[in-house]
Amino acid sequence: MTARFFSLLALLILSACAQVSTTAPGVVGVSRAQYMTFSSDKFNQQMSASYSEMMRGAADKKSLNQNFAMVSRVRTIANRLIPHTAVFRPDAPGWQWEVNVITSDELNAFCAAGGKIAFYSGIIDKLKLTDDEIAAIMGHEISHALREHGRERASQQLGTQLGLTLVGIAAGVNQGQMNLAGDMSKYLYLLPNSREHETEADRMGVELAARAGYDPRAAISVWHKMRATDSRQPPQFASTHPSHETRIADLEAYSAKVMFLYEAAKARKPAG
Repeated sequence: MTARFFSLLALLILSACAQVSTTAPGVVGVSRAQYMTFSSDKFNQQMSASYSEMMRGAADKKSLNQNFAMVSRVRTIANRLIPHTAVFRPDAPGWQWEVNVITSDELNAFCAAGGKIAFYSGIIDKLKLTDDEIAAIMGHEISHALREHGRERASQQLGTQLGLTLVGIAAGVNQGQMNLAGDMSKYLYLLPNSREHETEADRMGVELAARAGYDPRAAISVWHKMRATDSRQPPQFASTHPSHETRIADLEAYSAKVMFLYEAAKARKPAG
């Protein structure tokens, strides 16, 4: 088969990605076009199954929802945030949301596709998080699910892998050259896109927090705390996350942008 054939085949596969609009822009204006190959329903089913398996494993280890006060606190914050997801996705409040706390020293939290939230006790205890700071982290993680960043990353990786393989076969390049091309695509395409996902989640997260009546500036204090725990962060060009300095500067700008939402939410809260 000719190089022209393989090149055309690669283009056909990559062009099969569908452009989607997962969320409305909100006040923060997140409106980047996204390209997906994986079905949303199938991806969400897989993520839900993985989440359920993880929770069963935590339950078997007696590390699931062991601290009643912490679980109640995290779920209360989630219940305030979730209705405001409708600003970005009208369907999101109707997702089958789950909120659980895993006893672990790990500084981590996530929201899997379809609204499956998990907080690790370590991030709350070690960083001594306030409710506003928990809301900041949770809003960020929920925003990843709203934007379907997991499905997008999987689509990007599949497209890049297929494209490199087909073009490599067509051009007759050796394995070493293929590895080099893979590294270049990682640094020039996949990692920057992942950093873009983090920035989008940061910006949407402060809006969700503000609308729910949590101080959006708490996202800034979270990352000051995170910076204090992490002295070995890789250079930004080689990381899936923005540098702490870049992130804090962006959060300062966007938390200020949504302060009027926070003030309005506070004004609506009944006194006492």
